[in-house]
Order: sequence, then C-alpha cells, then structure tokens
Amino acid sequence: MKYILLCLLTIHCFTSTGQELKLRKRASNALSGTEFSKSISDSALSLSNRELIIFNEIRSGNIPKFYRNLVEIRDTISNLEKIHTIRYFVLPDFIAIGSDDDYFYCPMRPQLAQKVANLMKSSLPTRKISNQIYQNALLKMTPEPIPPSPQMITIPVFEKHNQIVNAQRKLIINNHPFGSLVAGNKKDVVISNRIYNDKGELRVVIYGWHKPDGKPIQPLYNGHSTIHVDYSHGIRLVQNKVWVNGKKASVQKVLKSEILNALLSDEGPIAAPFYPIN
Repeated sequence: MKYILLCLLTIHCFTSTGQELKLRKRASNALSGTEFSKSISDSALSLSNRELIIFNEIRSGNIPKFYRNLVEIRDTISNLEKIHTIRYFVLPDFIAIGSDDDYFYCPMRPQLAQKVANLMKSSLPTRKISNQIYQNALLKMTPEPIPPSPQMITIPVFEKHNQIVNAQRKLIINNHPFGSLVAGNKKDVVISNRIYNDKGELRVVIYGWHKPDGKPIQPLYNGHSTIHVDYSHGIRLVQNKVWVNGKKASVQKVLKSEILNALLSDEGPIAAPFYPIN
C-alpha cells in the first residue's frame, strides 16, 4: 500500500511541474496591443528603430499574462535500439505585445527574435518542434492568409491579420481559454541548418502554418533575406531547459548531439542552433 501511494505521489509531482517565463511583471499602465501597434505604424519609422521599440516593450514585461505559463510537450525516439524521451516547454501562442484583452502579434526579424529568445532563456523552434506543437495543440486554428502584396510587410497588414486571428480565436474562447496551446494561426520562424544559404548568406527560415489536415502551407524555406518581415511570421519560444531521459539538458546540447538530435530535429544535428544577433 505504501508503495502504491509513493508511486501515485511521484506521478503527481512529475506531471504537475510547471514552467514560467522569467520576465518582468506587466505594468498597469503598459500599452495595449492596439496602442502599441499604432505607436509603430509611422511609415517613416525604420525597421531597426521599430525593432528597438519592440524589444524594449517586451523587456519591460508588456506581454499578456497568459503567455507566462509554458506548455509541456513530450516525445520519444528509438536510437541504436535504445528509447530516449524528452520533455520541453513552449509558449502557448506566438509572441504578442499587450494585455490578455488586447494583444498584438508582433512579426520581427530573426535576429530580434533570437535576442528576445536569449532574454527569456529560450530558443526558437525547429521544423520538428513546430510539427510537435501542432500535433499537441488543443486549439488547431484554420489558417487565414492574406493575398500576397508589397503591403504584406507593413504594420496595417499586420494589424489586419491580427484582427482576423483574434476574431477566430474569440469564437472558441469558451472551449479553449487563454493559455491553451494554439497553432495554425501563423508560420514559425525556425532554426535550421539552412539559416545560411549555399552562398553563406544569412536567411530567415520559415515553416508551418498547418492546415486542418495537418499539412503545412509553408515548407521549410530560406528564400528571404532577414529584412523580410511579413504579417504571417510568428515567433514561438521554446524554453532552453529540457529533460532528456529524466535528466536536465538544454535545447542546444540536444540539437548538437549525434545521438539525441532527433528528439528535436528532423534535419540531423544542428551545429549552430541560433541566429546571430549582431
């Protein structure tokens, strides 16, 4: 009987362990998502200056409260006739600025995304992680693309897509409250062996935007330079700290491992799993 009780207690402790973002508390007078998007909508504002404003806003803690509780994902692989398991934690949604009631999804260059990830002791996802997030998502949203145009990199189009996604989200809020794992509403900016192209040029690598049948709209793609930031780009963070076979490790160590990389990658080892921030 004591053994059974001990096992039940161990299982409870293991499954109830939560992880939270390490970030400042959101100030009571912080900008709402609508207010923030308006503050960066001046067409004369350079991309560099816009991204400095974005980073400072995130660093100040101006993200929705429900983003702070990370969601656990588990996976298992068989390698060399041995079973390996992993537990890792991800943001419940793509990163946004503002409050629970009014938030703005914030596309950004991969260099800034990496800087934000470093701030929060996190990593950007891989293609495999993007797929795992979609498979585990309690809320699988239907993609709502906007027809391609030169305006797709502008704040008004960011705002338009934000409204489209939030309208869809609110229709199902009762069944899937804030904090539920969400996917299907944006593409992922991912880390990959294709961050640099064949010419050694730095590229933004995007993937995902899964449809209801589970197939991504966007295959792994590195055709854009890093100054291309459009409305469809989402920034999802994965906590650096992971547990492999019950022992603490990191995303970076797993991705570099010849044996364990398949827990997080379908490209083989990723020797440099990050974007340069300078």
